Amino acid sequence: MSFQHQSAASGRWFQFSLIDQMANIGSEVIRAINWKNKANLEYSKLAFDRALELFDLTMADPKNIHRLREVARAREVWADYFFGENIYGSSDESWQKYFYSFNYAARNTGG
Repeated sequence: MSFQHQSAASGRWFQFSLIDQMANIGSEVIRAINWKNKANLEYSKLAFDRALELFDLTMADPKNIHRLREVARAREVWADYFFGENIYGSSDESWQKYFYSFNYAARNTGG
């Protein structure tokens, strides 16, 4: 498997706290949304794929075992929103609000 986040995939990702991991995922999610709104589907798809990759790495992190359900559900809803039928009724704003809290927490915990 080829990773876009090579250093993260090599184990560096597991050194981050869950808050920092989610904040980084949020950056890719927001980037994908922004590129999609600018009608750059190529860059949007790349950011979408990077977000999925980071979700997968986060779920593989042993320290996150007790938060696995939330992370897996967020990944599912993200994929549904971006390329599915959006059965959960997500919006650009709801994704921004969801990940804002992780970005805020990461900044305030030194992440």
